[in-house]
Amino acid sequence: MPHSRPWRRRLAAITALALLAVTLTVPTGPAAARASGYQALIRRASYGVPHITARDFGSLGFGVGYAQAEDNICLIAENVATVRAQRTRWFGPTGEDGSNITSDLFHQKAIDDRTVERLLTGPRDGIHAPSQEVRDQVRGFAAGYNAYLRRTGPARLTDPACAGRPWVRPITELDIWRIHWATMVRAGSAALADGIIAAAPPAVGPPHQPAGSSARQPGQSTRKQTGAAGPEQAGEISGQLPAPKATAVVKARDGAPAGLGSNAYGLGSDATVSGAGMLLANPHFPWDGPERFYRMHLKVPGRYDVEGAALVGDPLVEIGHNGRLAWSHTVSTARRFVWQKLTLVPGDPTSYLHDGKPRKMTARTVAVNGSGARRTLYDTHFGPVVLVPGVFDWTADTAYAISDPNAANLRALDGWLAMGRAQTIRELRAELDRRQFLPWVNVIAADRFGAALYADHSVVPRVTDRLAAACIPPAWRDLYATTGQAVLDGSRSRCALGRDPDAAVPGILGPAHLPVLVRRDYVTNSNDSYWLANPARPLTGFPRVIGDERTERSLRTRLGVDQVRRRLAGSDGLPGTRFTVDRLWAVTLGNRTYAGELVRDDLVKVCTKHPVAAASDGTSTDLTAACKALGGWDLRVDLDSRGAHLFSEFTLAGGLRFADRFDPAAPLTTPRRLAADDPEVRTALADAVRRLAGIPLDARLGDLQTEPRGDRRIPIHGGRPEPGAFNMAVDMLVPGVGYPKVRHGTSYLMAVELGPDGPSGRQLLTYSQSANPNSPWYADQTTLYSRKGWDTIKYTERQLRADPNLVSYRVGERRA
Repeated sequence: MPHSRPWRRRLAAITALALLAVTLTVPTGPAAARASGYQALIRRASYGVPHITARDFGSLGFGVGYAQAEDNICLIAENVATVRAQRTRWFGPTGEDGSNITSDLFHQKAIDDRTVERLLTGPRDGIHAPSQEVRDQVRGFAAGYNAYLRRTGPARLTDPACAGRPWVRPITELDIWRIHWATMVRAGSAALADGIIAAAPPAVGPPHQPAGSSARQPGQSTRKQTGAAGPEQAGEISGQLPAPKATAVVKARDGAPAGLGSNAYGLGSDATVSGAGMLLANPHFPWDGPERFYRMHLKVPGRYDVEGAALVGDPLVEIGHNGRLAWSHTVSTARRFVWQKLTLVPGDPTSYLHDGKPRKMTARTVAVNGSGARRTLYDTHFGPVVLVPGVFDWTADTAYAISDPNAANLRALDGWLAMGRAQTIRELRAELDRRQFLPWVNVIAADRFGAALYADHSVVPRVTDRLAAACIPPAWRDLYATTGQAVLDGSRSRCALGRDPDAAVPGILGPAHLPVLVRRDYVTNSNDSYWLANPARPLTGFPRVIGDERTERSLRTRLGVDQVRRRLAGSDGLPGTRFTVDRLWAVTLGNRTYAGELVRDDLVKVCTKHPVAAASDGTSTDLTAACKALGGWDLRVDLDSRGAHLFSEFTLAGGLRFADRFDPAAPLTTPRRLAADDPEVRTALADAVRRLAGIPLDARLGDLQTEPRGDRRIPIHGGRPEPGAFNMAVDMLVPGVGYPKVRHGTSYLMAVELGPDGPSGRQLLTYSQSANPNSPWYADQTTLYSRKGWDTIKYTERQLRADPNLVSYRVGERRA
């Protein structure tokens, strides 16, 4: 392990400091534990992965908070600044992912409304309000983070991103709950933050409509428009706001948060050599920022024992396994909110009719301390009023609000705690049915007994077929049919979302309306809808709000199924006809490019026949070198693959045009033939050649696609989803250079088998455990990923103690 000896010396110092505050001999029992103090054992295995054991959930949370602060304190501190509505104060009005002003106004509104505080009240049953166990875990996490910060001191932090910065401060459990809530609304209210902030009634001035993108949405435009804001009564604001992006809201293919995705396989007894269940977890998340995963193994003896990963700042494992069950998540296609079309009271654009009676909107001026930002925001009994220029406008007659069921969802930590305790697919299904906590993801799981599960049990607004037929106005029916976005008639109470009798809470679809499939062979998902979780048993007949059926699948979905089918047929070049862990790893990182397999040969014929083509700007372009590079390409996105970048740019330029149509009777093999006679194919290739000017068209992918770590550039394999890569790496082309930074893609990898002697397998965090460039765990797993290596599952004591780099220390303190 890199730098293991210096790190052992550092741990010895940490241990000595920590033990000063630890009570080593303590009474037993939950009440005694809460009274005596926090105490956790942290055992750091290879690559810095903490295995944390504690006697109660408060102490477990303390250990998690302490360990995550050691590795990623800057990420957590910045996330806290976000939910405290302090981004503009500390980072300026414009952030990398959008407007900090918009972010601050959105979060300040939640603070002013006491949104999280209200959700923390009620019976502590883990459904209506968080349980005591989870509250203890969150409280302990904040205490552990604060203990590390107090003992280290902001000025002595080793991460230059935040060392000595004034925004690195002690945190509270309320901060952690607010971070958790922000994750819940990531695909709903938060995705529409621009529209919520921009909404203003026409009677008091036109809405503020500068161009730009949604707040905190990676990869979207952050262009600003200058100009004065409206008068204070309409919502005065200092600084410039991005306006909502109509195309992002209306034309999105599904309800997924921007920039996120995943692959997952659940393999049952008929698909594995051992007959035990097996799982592939392959989430695709950002490689930088607060949405990074963090590997950890958490244990309260006799009560909880789970290994896996969670987003940095979250106190419980979200993707992982226990001794008999493993699970992962993929981003679901279901919509997370519904539009409510408001019929306004004539002459009063801030009042709307409901069952013929006027109701006044709630107007509140939100002011962000330290930034000067002020805005009057408008709410209805459905939720906030939202503006999307040219689509959902606020006129004298009509306005639009949204209903976001996840805005009342604080159930997820209890849900993941329950998942970690489930021992079988049957028990897992019962917890999913009872809690309905997943904000925007599917579940793919497998158990020791060889059952595999797919379920979209996420929080979905209760838009049944009957409600859609009766309550979506005619002008909006095509939008619902094509995208799943529902615009309901908000003037009639009978068009309310209502409650399914089996639903955990009002306003969402109950389990009877949600797709679920249990198989003995396999289930899979790569961010398309539930329809073909297993093609042998298509799931059909569900409300459109959840996803589409009998429609074209993405190339990544098609490749994902094809890989399983070839493995079970023994036609993929690997031994046998079933999966082992090593074969599952080899399939996942096989780096096939499905579109290349379909059309490359025909594309070479096109450019051989037409060696000169006009680019989009009319420039005549020689395709000879491109043709040669494509002909020599191995159809993969491995480090040694030459020409893979050219095919990717050709695809992004719109060249992937098919001559045949999608056939719902053959959804995994159509379309498949290149439209060779379409001149746009040649134009796209010419555009790709021009974009790659100064970069050899036959260069090795590993020489172009890299990830910086200090002064090193680590070569990265994998490719974009548009050409059909399963192992994703999404990056931006730097002209004349290549792709020097991965934006998002394969992040946490886990291939686990649930055998009779306990779980075993492989796992890896592609961007490494720590974002701190001075950490010994800043680049080690990234280097390992570059060569398709792995770390082993270390769930049992035997597995953990066999690690030659294992270092143990205790942390804790007395409780106030």
